Amino acid sequence: MIRTSLPHVFRPSPNIEPRKGGVKPDILLVHYTEMESAQAACDWLCDPASKVSCHYLVDEDGSIVQMVDEAMRAWHAGASSWQGESDINSRSIGIEIQNPGPRFGYRAFPDVQMRAVIALSKDIIARNSIRPERVLAHSDVAPGRKIDPGALFDWHLLHEEGIGHWVAPAPIDDGAGLMAGDSGSEVERLQSVLAGYGYGLPVTGIFDARTTAVVSAFQLHFRQERVDGIADRSTVETLDRLVAALDQVRSAGGGRQVQSR
Repeated sequence: MIRTSLPHVFRPSPNIEPRKGGVKPDILLVHYTEMESAQAACDWLCDPASKVSCHYLVDEDGSIVQMVDEAMRAWHAGASSWQGESDINSRSIGIEIQNPGPRFGYRAFPDVQMRAVIALSKDIIARNSIRPERVLAHSDVAPGRKIDPGALFDWHLLHEEGIGHWVAPAPIDDGAGLMAGDSGSEVERLQSVLAGYGYGLPVTGIFDARTTAVVSAFQLHFRQERVDGIADRSTVETLDRLVAALDQVRSAGGGRQVQSR
């Protein structure tokens, strides 16, 4: 049994299976529950009829429940993809963070809860050697279908604690940007950079509904002040900064670079 070393309760979920192909987890995937209470979320994640589960749940008071052994495949990502991989459940460890979400009154995540998420994330990352750029939101791997953990989740705080890849977003101005209906080389470049970073996005040169969904997902994680699916100057500059910072790290370590030009 692989469990966090932090204080926690173990409540096993039956909704598990072996990781396919014997792969090791290399993604940490962050969700919110979108339920009225952690107890309700835990009950649902442990109900055989729900066909969903997650490795960990962090309540608003900072308490942690583990439901799935990290060695096993939990059912939390659903239809998703990242860097061309579609079986995100086999590649990831999932953390559900108690928050009512839009259905019941989305609100900021309490500090004590965030501190527990940070401690748990550090523990998982250290034991599984998860790279910073592989700490992702559910919205990153399922754009348009999922928006969690949402625009109030503090990715900057996690980054300050050594968790995840993040850069300061470029300031927002009133300049025009690329949006639905646009086409051409600038749209093609935008799609290429987003796809190169990891988002599941065909490079067509047409700013379609899928592109809008992916731009919104990017903003939810990296430019939270305005989430509108429009690739304005702030969004594009933030994306370029993010890719440049990652390429610098990968160059130093000999890893694969993201094409940003």
